[in-house]
Amino acid sequence: MMLTGLLCGALLGFVMQRGRFCLTGGFRDMYLTKDNRMFYALLIAITIQSVGVFALIQAGLIEFSAGAFPWVATILGSFIFGIGIILAGGCATGTWYRAGEGLIGSWIALFGYMAMSATMKTGALAPINNGIKKFDAPVNSIPEMFGLSVWPFIAILAVITVIFVIRQLRKPKVAIPTMKAKRSGLNHLLFEKRWHPFFTAILVGLIALLAWPLSEATGRMSGLGITTPSANILQYLVTGDSDKFVNWGMFLVLGILIGSFIAAKGSREFRFRAPDAKTAVSSFIGGILMGFGASWAGGCSIGNGLVMTAMMTWQGWVSLAFMILGTWTASYFVYVRPRTKTKTNPSAALRTSTT
Repeated sequence: MMLTGLLCGALLGFVMQRGRFCLTGGFRDMYLTKDNRMFYALLIAITIQSVGVFALIQAGLIEFSAGAFPWVATILGSFIFGIGIILAGGCATGTWYRAGEGLIGSWIALFGYMAMSATMKTGALAPINNGIKKFDAPVNSIPEMFGLSVWPFIAILAVITVIFVIRQLRKPKVAIPTMKAKRSGLNHLLFEKRWHPFFTAILVGLIALLAWPLSEATGRMSGLGITTPSANILQYLVTGDSDKFVNWGMFLVLGILIGSFIAAKGSREFRFRAPDAKTAVSSFIGGILMGFGASWAGGCSIGNGLVMTAMMTWQGWVSLAFMILGTWTASYFVYVRPRTKTKTNPSAALRTSTT
């Protein structure tokens, strides 16, 4: 049954690679270019998963408990994670699928991410990770706090999502050059045709929904998750304890790598690309911050930003907000401020243009 994690991960990796479903770029573009398409795509995936999962819960097919809300850890961890994904050049899932494309910088970021996640969860920093989570609110579920059914909240989310999507689709379309088709039929649709972000989001939402019953069938009472499974890989390699660390989630993240590799090879986008020294250092530092922040926050852009939001928890929506805020903060220092300095310093601009 654990091999279903590999299948689910492969589907997710394939879809995210072909659809360029990058939340880091999406959050960054909201700030830099006022382009909200990827954020709207995320809302689509959240809505689809939320409707499906709560229908399964109501039917008694799966179980879910929101638990307490570790608000201090969620706020601080999500903000740090947002900074980390800009430095790393991709969020946790994005880093996995870009590693499948042959991007060496993503492998460097992954190592930092896995190492810090393992250190925070079972290593020397575990007391720090566990200590801050003692500051919590007893209720994490938003509907439970208001004493209401979850369905009005899902309906509100669905209406907001539909409004945003319709407004986006009504905007004038910009022609985007695509790869010259050398194939036809299914191969063209899978590997050559550019996927629309909203179509990709629908598939991501359905895969996220599929993950719940597949995961719970193995005793793992959760949906998609990246941080703990990533840490488990390193912990298993070091300790050899398969009973403790080998589970459905570990197969999931390995599947993302495989699915992305298949998609990149099929679309002729796979190639090994080595970063320069500065980018390599930035990727590693970003990976460290991702692992630290996601461990504190109890999830990454997928675990909190996609899954816990769909479950209508404070942890998910607060995490998403501070993740975006961290991304915008890092984007200012990485992209905006250097350009501002160059414009106000002609000699710096001259040096830049001659190097």
